[in-house]
Amino acid sequence: METDDGTSRTPQALKLRALLALLCLNEGRPLSAPQLIEALWSGAPPRTASTALQVYVSRLRKHLTDAGFDASRLSTRPHGYMMELAPRSLDLHDFESLCRRAGELRAAGRLEEASQSLSQALGLWAGPALADLRTVPALQSLAHQLDEKRSAALEERAETELLLGRHKPLIGELYGLIDEQPMRETFYGLLMLALYRNGRPAEALMIYNRIRRVLIDELGIEPGPRIRQLQQAVLARDAGLEERTLAHLAC
Repeated sequence: METDDGTSRTPQALKLRALLALLCLNEGRPLSAPQLIEALWSGAPPRTASTALQVYVSRLRKHLTDAGFDASRLSTRPHGYMMELAPRSLDLHDFESLCRRAGELRAAGRLEEASQSLSQALGLWAGPALADLRTVPALQSLAHQLDEKRSAALEERAETELLLGRHKPLIGELYGLIDEQPMRETFYGLLMLALYRNGRPAEALMIYNRIRRVLIDELGIEPGPRIRQLQQAVLARDAGLEERTLAHLAC
């Protein structure tokens, strides 16, 4: 939660932060008092939960007013509450809009613009989604959904950069991503392709061995068919791996 000049005005109290997050992430949709009580007290509400919720809503409205926001956007509805945000109030809205635009540009063959749009979208992230609220069970699922959106955008940007032939500068970024998400096979496949196109087939095979060890050690399973096929193509030094396509990563 920031003012126009970038000053953070996020509430300090955990319950207020959680309430604000729940209302904003469900923007335009009313949440009933029982839904909010269940979320805020993780299924074990006190007897005074209904009164406490009313107090938290009142405190949140005061906080919004003190921070210079329009508190009337947090409205009381029959049996619940709803947040109605001004356009472009949430970075999430801009992120999703930029990702949609990138998909349209890529489909139209405008790869450079698509990559720029994705880079702009990813630049809106300052860290893991809801990082300070993941101890709230009701927000854990929402946080994972947001993480998945970011990961999908990272994959799409890396794919677009490979299509543009920019495999060399992509290598370091992909190494960082497999460290961050050590069981996400797609990042490994993209790194293998980038390494191969940079004249480093041995390292590409080492990356395959790395994901295979991780999956066997952690889950007792082998890598999926796409990355196994990519490994075979690297072993065979398939000429198609040098082309600016993603055929070897396709389903």
